[in-house]
Amino acid sequence: MKEVSSSGSASFDEDYAKYLLDKIKQLEEANLILKTRLESLERERRREEELKLRYEREIRKLRSEIERLRAPPLIVGTIVEVIDDRRAIVKSSTGPRFVVNYSQFLNRRDIQPGVQVALNQQSLSVIGVLPSQKDPFVYGMEVIEAPDVTYGMIGGLKEQIEEIREVVELPLSDPERFEKLGVEPPRGVLLVGPPGTGKTMLAKAVANRTSATFIRVIGSELVQKYIGEGARLVRELFELAREKAPSIVFIDEIDAIAARRDEDSTSGEREVQRTMMQLLAEIDGFDPRGDVKVIGATNRPDILDPALLRPGRFDRIIFIPLPDAEGREEIFRIHTSKMKLAPNVDLKKLASLSEGATGADIKAICTEAGMFAVKQSKNAVEMEDFERAIRKIMRSEQSRYTKSLESGVMFA
Repeated sequence: MKEVSSSGSASFDEDYAKYLLDKIKQLEEANLILKTRLESLERERRREEELKLRYEREIRKLRSEIERLRAPPLIVGTIVEVIDDRRAIVKSSTGPRFVVNYSQFLNRRDIQPGVQVALNQQSLSVIGVLPSQKDPFVYGMEVIEAPDVTYGMIGGLKEQIEEIREVVELPLSDPERFEKLGVEPPRGVLLVGPPGTGKTMLAKAVANRTSATFIRVIGSELVQKYIGEGARLVRELFELAREKAPSIVFIDEIDAIAARRDEDSTSGEREVQRTMMQLLAEIDGFDPRGDVKVIGATNRPDILDPALLRPGRFDRIIFIPLPDAEGREEIFRIHTSKMKLAPNVDLKKLASLSEGATGADIKAICTEAGMFAVKQSKNAVEMEDFERAIRKIMRSEQSRYTKSLESGVMFA
């Protein structure tokens, strides 16, 4: 009996242990499921919190935008004079002037005469400084911080280079000489000469030597459709030049806005004349222009208004002639310095064959000669290539000159 009882007890213990193991296994599985669900709920909670923060930021942004749109509009004004650290005289866009306070949070250096500001409608206090009102067209002009053109790239103009250095480069690079003697430096220079003789390159070269900002504008770009627009562009052009001083304003084809005034003129011509008068005022204004020099260029000096040519505006007129034989040889040497030339190329002979050519013509001849050599897969540019190029370029130039004579338009 005892043996049976012992055997039955052992079997019961084994079954019970097996039962407990199954229960533990079930509990572990249930725990794993709960743990996985808890992690999922935790991720969901974090995601909901992130969405909540994002929506709250969006709500704040939208509320701020609504408040900004509800705020009354500001008045645009211009500072006329700064009285002290707290007050300034401001001219509003409606016309009258006011003595107003400006915010202590504004930068004192930004509060300057001529600066556009935003005014509160009720108190008229200055609450913000507005950006420059310059026309985007002015910023779109050719503005070169440091032109890469040097005097060494210009051939046949030694006298002209020396003259423009005296008038433009010396006052910008060594103004003490003029201050020491009490001499006022020249205000502007007018370059006169046929097209393609190097007027633009000369202006860029002097800007390179003085490390001045080079601002180039074509005279016809200042001619606008509506009344007052051309004069406004001229004012903003010189404001840009003053901001980037030392600077050189180069007005190419200046005859487009500075033609001689006539009594019998149309409304369009009168608008061009208004633009010219604004240009005269900027060049010969009461306020000193600082380190700003004006260089004009034209191939029609015969039609310019006498008011532009008087001393005090364009103090110096420099004539840029067609290059002589020596100058043409020097220009050929400049433009062929990077070309691989055959031994039979004679630059002196090329200069004699290209009589009447401008610097631009000679550059075109060198380019055309190189193209002839490339077409024939040559290892170097030969003399015959240059001769063919001279015949081609000079023939087209002669045809153009003949048409100019027939139309009655030529350089004077």
